[in-house]
Amino acid sequence: MASKVIHAIYTDDDLLLQAVKQVREARYNIAEVYTPFPVHGLDKAMGLAPTKLAITSFLYGLVGLCVAIVMMDYMMIEDWPQDIGGKPSFSFIQNLPAFVPIIFELTVYFAAHLMVITFYMRSKLWPFKAAENPDVRTTDDHFLMEVDVANHDIEKMTKFLRETGALEINLLDNK
Repeated sequence: MASKVIHAIYTDDDLLLQAVKQVREARYNIAEVYTPFPVHGLDKAMGLAPTKLAITSFLYGLVGLCVAIVMMDYMMIEDWPQDIGGKPSFSFIQNLPAFVPIIFELTVYFAAHLMVITFYMRSKLWPFKAAENPDVRTTDDHFLMEVDVANHDIEKMTKFLRETGALEINLLDNK
C-alpha cells in the first residue's frame, strides 16, 4: 500500500521557515523540504542532526598534509637532492620553510577535492542521474514542504497548512 504525502508550496523562505516550525509543533512528520537555495536555519527548524562534514574535511586535509610531506621528502631529499641557490638538501627540517607553500596547497587541494567527491556520494548524485525534485518550480522561486499524512485527518492537515501560509496544497501517493 502506497502512503500519501501532502505537498505544501510556499513563495517566501521566511514563511517556509515559520511554517516548518509550526508543522513540527503540531507533531506532523516533515519528510523533505525542497528549496531553490539554502535557507539558513532550516536544518535546525526541521530537527536534523548536525553534520560531521567539518570533521571529514579536516581529516582529508590531514591526508593532504601527509602526502605533501612524504612526497617532498622523497623527491627533494631522498631521490634527487639538488643544491639550489647554495642551499643543500641534506634534511627535510632544514628545507621546511621552502616547502610550506607546497604543504599548504596540497592540504587545501586534498580537502577540497575529496569533499566534492564526498558530497556527490552522500547526495547520491551520479552522472546522468534524473532529477528528484517533485515540482520544477522548486528550482526557480518556490519552496515545497513534503508532509507525511500517515494516520492524520487529511482535511484537518490541509486547513492547518493553509493557515501556515501555503500557496498551494496537493495530496499525492508517495512512490
